[in-house]
Amino acid sequence: MSDYDTGDTGYEAGHDGGNDVDYGHYEAGQQHDGLDQLHQAHGSEADAQSQFGVYENDHHAQESTDFSQGHHVEYDQPAAVHYESDDYTNYNHDASVDDHVFAAEGSESSHQAEFSELDALQQRFDAAFAEGTQYHAGGGEAEIASK
Repeated sequence: MSDYDTGDTGYEAGHDGGNDVDYGHYEAGQQHDGLDQLHQAHGSEADAQSQFGVYENDHHAQESTDFSQGHHVEYDQPAAVHYESDDYTNYNHDASVDDHVFAAEGSESSHQAEFSELDALQQRFDAAFAEGTQYHAGGGEAEIASK
């Protein structure tokens, strides 16, 4: 920015016979205004899940059957007579049952996510300006001009 002060110049305008002009103040320059804004966010998440199941079933059965029946008659006489009678029944039954069931299931999962966010705003305002002030005096009339 510059500032000029010219003081009294002694300039005569040529009307009303001799007006003095005071050209007192003049500015010119540039002006810069800026706006900077920054927003940053970061986050993450992670989760894991697991599920396992085991099912087992056992069944055992055993059966055994025995059946015996007998009849035995024996007869002896001293005169050399011998009599013998046998009836016999034998029954045997065996059984065995075995059941086995095994089941297993499982699942496992995991998830991971990350994010980043960056917002940046930059705005620049540039302006050039010029400003001057004049003061006219004389002849009983005053005029002020500003731009």
